[in-house]
Amino acid sequence: MASTACFMIVSKHDIPIYEAEVGTVPKKEDAAHQHQFILHAALDIVQDVAWTTSAMFLKGVDRFDDLVVSVYVTAGHTRLMLLHDSRNDDGIKSFFQEVHELYIKTILNPLYLPGSRITSSHFDTKVRALARKHM
Repeated sequence: MASTACFMIVSKHDIPIYEAEVGTVPKKEDAAHQHQFILHAALDIVQDVAWTTSAMFLKGVDRFDDLVVSVYVTAGHTRLMLLHDSRNDDGIKSFFQEVHELYIKTILNPLYLPGSRITSSHFDTKVRALARKHM
């Protein structure tokens, strides 16, 4: 697993609906907030790049020190964003594809309100398991 990895799902209205530190626990207390800030700062770049390509997986759209922001854009323009220090592009793409399937199952649930935060412990457990599996 990557030593640093922060995963976030952002709705098409730029509202974070799921966040998780999926790598090892940050050493500094500020690291989690810094990771969120880096991902939010990359949203403008993601929006520009998403309109220039038909690919769903956008690898390496932004960098901060030795951390890279990779993004997977769904057909509904929901962004799955991962801040990582790994060089495993195939594993990251597989992670995004499986989380996308899990996300689709979640939003198809009639009890889920579209655009609201995903608070399911089952979803969280599955995402963390997929991160361990692919990174």
